[in-house]
Amino acid sequence: MSAMTEPTGFLPQRIESDAPVFVISVAAQLADMHPQTLRGYDRLGLVVPKRARGRGRRYSLRDIATLRHIQHLSQNEGINLEGIRRILALENELDAVRAQLSRVADLLTARYGEAWMTHPTSFRKEDD
Repeated sequence: MSAMTEPTGFLPQRIESDAPVFVISVAAQLADMHPQTLRGYDRLGLVVPKRARGRGRRYSLRDIATLRHIQHLSQNEGINLEGIRRILALENELDAVRAQLSRVADLLTARYGEAWMTHPTSFRKEDD
């Protein structure tokens, strides 16, 4: 391989957002935080990274996005850590509800086609 050739064939095409790949020092740098802050958030349960065999923390891209979100809420919005904990819990709950609604919509579409979206009253159960 020449010095001009990049070994792109050896690189993953995409890193899964939940793959725990970043050690704490890299995650802290990506999140623009001190590693001690990440340890504190782990103790508080705000961002709990996966653990490697040697018990070292491994952060995912999703964890880093959450860290940056926490930083924004804290620094730009002035929200304390307990408020941030509640916001994150509500956001997770909302994501779960949206996923459930999407599954229901998929089931309805599989059963009735697209008609249930344009004429939903036609598919209501009649009262006895």
